Amino acid sequence: MKEIALNLKSMQDYRINESYKQLRTNIEFSGEENKIIAVTSCTPSEGKSTVSLSTAYSLAEAGKKVLFIDADLRKSVLTGRYKISGEMKGLTHFLSGQGDLSEILCKTNEKGLFVIFAGPVPPNPAELLGSKKFAALLKEARNIYDYIIIDTPPLGSVIDSAIVSAVCDAAILVISANTISYKFARSVKDQLAKTGCNILGVVLNKVSMKQNKYYGKYYGKYYGHYGSDK
Repeated sequence: MKEIALNLKSMQDYRINESYKQLRTNIEFSGEENKIIAVTSCTPSEGKSTVSLSTAYSLAEAGKKVLFIDADLRKSVLTGRYKISGEMKGLTHFLSGQGDLSEILCKTNEKGLFVIFAGPVPPNPAELLGSKKFAALLKEARNIYDYIIIDTPPLGSVIDSAIVSAVCDAAILVISANTISYKFARSVKDQLAKTGCNILGVVLNKVSMKQNKYYGKYYGKYYGHYGSDK
């Protein structure tokens, strides 16, 4: 099993870290049946990859054994962020029969957190994610890990997230503040609901804490939010 350094804790200030703890608590209290959780957004650049990986880290920090799967096979942000070399095999290798689980599973420097990166962009991402092999991977992981957090492509752009959500216990929608319309967000939420997956709620991301002090004091049930002054 390969090892990789993520150094997630150094990326978060106290306020953001507390927000992730709040989200973690909401996930834990949503029910023990919600072990496999898909994270998606409406459009690219809303921060879903950061939210999903940081949520996985927060759960691991609380003593849980967590598997994070980068299932954004079309345009993985994390592969570039962590400078994953082309020699490292990922999810696409496994799903296409070019690698086994031991070759794609990575142990991180964060205790309890394991990662499977996306791998190279395949010509048929939706078909791979909808395969029996992916469903079997999740079934096996359920027996090993306390939580499986899956980063999926924006549902407002491609169908992949709906395909993944259909085999998950629950889903979280990440929405960037002042970026999309209510109508579009509602449309994506309705599309996600059609998969039959339990929607835990929405994470309001990229909120200016200077302009929205109210958000810093309130978190609704199954909701979290992460401020940014940048």
